[in-house]
Amino acid sequence: TLKPKQYYYKTPKNLRLSKVILLDPMLATGGSSSQAINNLKKRGSKECMFACIVASPEGLYKIKKDHPDVKIFGAALDRGLNEWGYIVPGLGDAGDRTFGTL
Repeated sequence: TLKPKQYYYKTPKNLRLSKVILLDPMLATGGSSSQAINNLKKRGSKECMFACIVASPEGLYKIKKDHPDVKIFGAALDRGLNEWGYIVPGLGDAGDRTFGTL
């Protein structure tokens, strides 16, 4: 569906005095990351940064549009997304790679 679905969310109740770094291996459409940043801001985060390994231009645009105050750090910028919302050329499924389920 390319729409984020939250399965679990636990942070300290008040993040007002904390610097927060949101980590995600891949920034594809930006939908999940943008929603996660919304959640952090609702908990009071005033200084949030986002870090990823691989990003797409579309994902970067979404985060900058929704959260212009968030600094983004990434190791690589790929050329874009395919029709299913996967980063191209990308690195495959980060979860499968992490947990050896390829």
